[in-house]
Order: sequence, then C-alpha cells, then structure tokens
Amino acid sequence: MFTGLVEAIGRIARAGSREGVRELVIRSPFAPGELPAGSSVAVQGVCLTLLEDAGSDGSFRVQAAAETLRRTTLGRLRAADRVHLERAVRPMDRMGGHFVQGHVDGIGVLRRVARLRGDWVLEVEAPPSIRRYIVEKGSICVDGVSLTVGAVGPRWFRVHIIP
Repeated sequence: MFTGLVEAIGRIARAGSREGVRELVIRSPFAPGELPAGSSVAVQGVCLTLLEDAGSDGSFRVQAAAETLRRTTLGRLRAADRVHLERAVRPMDRMGGHFVQGHVDGIGVLRRVARLRGDWVLEVEAPPSIRRYIVEKGSICVDGVSLTVGAVGPRWFRVHIIP
C-alpha cells in the first residue's frame, strides 16, 4: 500500500529485457538498510518487489512481468531516465495522500498542459477500459502521484497540480 506522495526521484542505472521480463536497476537516495530484499517500492506508481537488499549506494534491482509491462510505461524506461519512488506505507505511518495499491490499470496520454492561477492543469486521455471508474473528485494516480480528479469528459480527465 502506498500514499501516492512521491518520496524521492531515482535514476535508471540499467534496463534490460529477457524472456518477457524487464529488469531495472535503479539508483535511489535511500540509505542502506531502508530497502531490504522482498520489500515493496512504487516505481512510477507501480508496486515492485526488491530482488535483493539495496546496495550501499541505494541502488536496487526489480523485475516487471509481461502483464505489468502491458499496463504500464516501465518497458519504455532507459538508462538515465528519472523515476518517481515511494516506499510502502507501514501501519504506523501517517496517511498523507490517498490509498494507492500500485496495481496499474492502464496508460493514459497527456493531451494538454495549461497554467491556471499558478496551478498546472493536466488533461489526460484515459483508456476505454478504465473510463467508467474515473469520477470527479475521486482520486487517480498519474506516474505514482496521487491526484484528485477535477473534471471528467467523455474520453479524458483533468487534474490540478499545485505549485
């Protein structure tokens, strides 16, 4: 479980595919011991499991299976790309965002970006398979950032990002 509040920006150190599985090595600012093997981390909002303890430089290795690659943009990531990172919520943590599972349903297309009184307004075309679940004032995650839906159209939704 995650909050959708990005904790850190990581950088892809290595990305490769083999037998339908995508393997990513990600450099993170997390201290050694903060990401043990088997723990969950959201990468661009996608819940992934660490294959081994994070290294002394904060680097960790994860894999994404074919179904995850079909529903996310993880297959497009290349070395040096920046990614949003969030560690899983612990029972004693403050819940500051929304409840986010990290189970991604689809890929949207950014159609428009505008400024409105200091906010950034993003208009995203949603895939047909998830449109019926998007409601005004509901929450939605975009690249791991939990946002409140400001408006919904027949094929799109809008969210506002505050400065």
